[in-house]
Amino acid sequence: MPYANLARRGVLFVLSSPSGAGKSTIARKLLAADSGITMSVSATTRPMRPGEQDGVDYHFVDLEKFRQMTADGEFLEWAHVFDNRYGTPKAPVHAALESGRDVLFDIDWQGAQQLHQQAGGDTVRVFILPPSLDELRRRLAGRGTDSEDVVARRMEQATSEISHWDGYDYVLVNDDVDRCFEQVRTILTAERLKRRRQTGLIGFTRKLMG
Repeated sequence: MPYANLARRGVLFVLSSPSGAGKSTIARKLLAADSGITMSVSATTRPMRPGEQDGVDYHFVDLEKFRQMTADGEFLEWAHVFDNRYGTPKAPVHAALESGRDVLFDIDWQGAQQLHQQAGGDTVRVFILPPSLDELRRRLAGRGTDSEDVVARRMEQATSEISHWDGYDYVLVNDDVDRCFEQVRTILTAERLKRRRQTGLIGFTRKLMG
């Protein structure tokens, strides 16, 4: 971790993968293990699922409200995914960056691309690949929550998503979730330590040099 008393700018840390490749599991593990990073809460037009809370899991809005937020430029990024819309509100993300807090994004390649265009050097993009398409299909079917048609649709979408792997800063293969998680943590630590993010370095080194 960076020196505790040294001011730094936050990181916009993006995790993307095809559905079933493990990004959500790794995101949960990262949030549980690292108090310095918080999850970006997206706005979405999809219905609330049992157990979800508005403002915690998502900001649930109707299509008209989402369109208005888009027109007003309130999103850093937004995308149309599986018949629903998802977007990242700007204001809380900018506030976190300025205060030196890191923000975690569980978004697809479209969102990652838009976020990078908007935030540039603040963004770190990590893409997680499955070890094989057969394993990905096994994981999706093993959830027991989707019909065969939905699984087939997600597999078709996976091929498209994987084709965008080269738009990311880091690409990992999730053949073991614990090992992949440790690799993700290593990336986050290294990115936090980059000189350009250490906004307090100039003053600190001047004091060292007298």
